[in-house]
Amino acid sequence: MMLNTPVAFLIFNRPDLTELVFETIRQAKPKKLLVVADGPRFLEEVNKCQEARAVIKRVDWDCEVLTNFSEKNLGCGLRVSSGLDWVFSEVEEAIILEDDCLPASSFFYFCQTLLEYYQHDERIMLISGDNFQDGHSRTDYSYYFSKYNDMWGWASWRRAWKYYDFAMKTWPEYKKFNLIQTVCDNPDEQKFWTDLFDSVYAGNIDTWDYQWTYACFAQQGLAVIPNSNLVSNLGYRLDATHTKVEHNHLARLPKSDIWEIKHPPYVERNQEADAYAFEHVFQEKPRKNSKSIGLIVRQKLHSISKKIKFL
Repeated sequence: MMLNTPVAFLIFNRPDLTELVFETIRQAKPKKLLVVADGPRFLEEVNKCQEARAVIKRVDWDCEVLTNFSEKNLGCGLRVSSGLDWVFSEVEEAIILEDDCLPASSFFYFCQTLLEYYQHDERIMLISGDNFQDGHSRTDYSYYFSKYNDMWGWASWRRAWKYYDFAMKTWPEYKKFNLIQTVCDNPDEQKFWTDLFDSVYAGNIDTWDYQWTYACFAQQGLAVIPNSNLVSNLGYRLDATHTKVEHNHLARLPKSDIWEIKHPPYVERNQEADAYAFEHVFQEKPRKNSKSIGLIVRQKLHSISKKIKFL
């Protein structure tokens, strides 16, 4: 199957990981490759950024390469969000990989097939390559639907990304009318996401992805989740921007292929899978010697509040 869907590749300062992920893109041979890169944070980082960008010069197949390189450092939040704004101004749909997200071979086929299948279904806002269910099968089909838009290897359309707003300008009104309760299944979830969106809106977290989660929540959007994991995150190491905890249970998850896609006959959110994801990915119930995403975020916010207190 030819890969006609454009691929967006987000890189920064890790040429070794960039090369690994690039090789999977090279094997897929997309007709169009859009590369987004941030600039160095300090002088010592210049060479690493240049080496990462040099990997893209190895394109040796029939491919249109577009680049959006920043000479100054914009930070994770603004660089990725502005980069994806650029991507979706260029193309109607895209498969998106960051430099530390290593996909299975069938990931590209999975995304391309479902991008076409749900192209005009406004309920679906994202195709994910991630499955954080620890081996629990949630369906007899190839995928299920979730409110959580997992983004370690994903795909989407311009029609969905148009709802993205880095500043989350509608959050105060959304919060005022307690619309979060229409998405959350219990008070713990509601408090978790309200507190987190408050922090993102206040500018306390340099990120782009929680704004995308909010956009999907606000539109009652759904994500397609594969019934087995298609992407392994290699980025949990000390030179990461956010994922510095090397022993997180989400790091380097095994991946498998889905070549034959069996579509479910309905579009309904899998509440059991979402409850498991909230408890084991976001809440403070990680495995031994690991940290959940939620715990990492809360520790980061606690550190910020302590610094503010002593200013």
